[in-house]
Amino acid sequence: MIHTFSLDALKLKDAWLTIGIFDGVHRGHQTIIHRLVEGAHSTGEPAVVLTFDPHPAVVLGGKTDFKFLTLPEERASLLETMGVDFVITQKFDREFANQTALDFMTRICKSLGLKTLIAGYDTALGRGREGDAKRLTEIGQSLGYTVEVVQPLKDGNGVISSTRIRKEVSDGMIKQAADDLGRAYAITGPVVHGVGRGHSINIPTANIQIPKQKVMPAYGIYACKAWVDGEGYPAATSLGVRPTFYTSETPSPTIEAHLLN
Repeated sequence: MIHTFSLDALKLKDAWLTIGIFDGVHRGHQTIIHRLVEGAHSTGEPAVVLTFDPHPAVVLGGKTDFKFLTLPEERASLLETMGVDFVITQKFDREFANQTALDFMTRICKSLGLKTLIAGYDTALGRGREGDAKRLTEIGQSLGYTVEVVQPLKDGNGVISSTRIRKEVSDGMIKQAADDLGRAYAITGPVVHGVGRGHSINIPTANIQIPKQKVMPAYGIYACKAWVDGEGYPAATSLGVRPTFYTSETPSPTIEAHLLN
C-alpha cells in the first residue's frame, strides 16, 4: 500500500474512491471500505481512501483539544489490512475547505482518473458542505464517474459512529467500544523512563508516552495485550495519576503496563 500526504502526488486511472475522516475505522467504516475494495479489485482497479488531517472540526470549528481514536499512521495501517491500495492523508486547511464541490471533484478526477465514488450516507464535501450524494452524482454525470451510497450501520443503540465510540472510550466503556470498533481499542507510543518504583517492588512497568491527540480511556486498571516487536503479551495496565504515590510534582496522567510473567 502507498500512503501519501497530497492528493496531487498521485496520477491514477479508473480509481475507486471513498472520502472521509474514518477515525477509528470502526464497523460502519468497514462496511464502506469492504465495498470499495471488493468493487475495485473485482475489475483490477485501485482502491483509494482520501482522508484529512487535521480534523475539519479543528480547522472550521475551532476545537483545539480534539482527540482521535486513530492517528493518521494508525488509520493508514488499518486500511492497509483491509486491502486498500492507496491512502491519501490530505492536509486540511481553510483554503482547501473553501473549494466548491465541483472544483474539488475536478481535482480528484485529474489525480485519480475517478471511476466510482463510494459515499457514506452523510457525505458532504466542498464549501458549505454543498457536495451531498445528490450533488456529487450530478457532478459525476459531467465528469464521468458514478456514485454508490452506503447506508449507515446500526445496532440497538443507533448508528455506530466515531463520536459515539470516543465517548465510550473516555467513559471507560471499553467492551462496548471494542464491539463498535470490531477490535480492541489501542494506544501506541514509545516506552519512556519512569521513576523506577515498579522495579523496586518487583512489579516492573513499561511507561508509555501518552499521545497528546489520542482519546484516553477513563482512569483505571485494564486487562490488555501489550504488543512489542510484533509479539503480544498479557498485561495489566494502569492509566491515571498513580494515587498511591501521588505528589504535587506528578499530577499528569501516566500509562504503565506490567507484562505478566
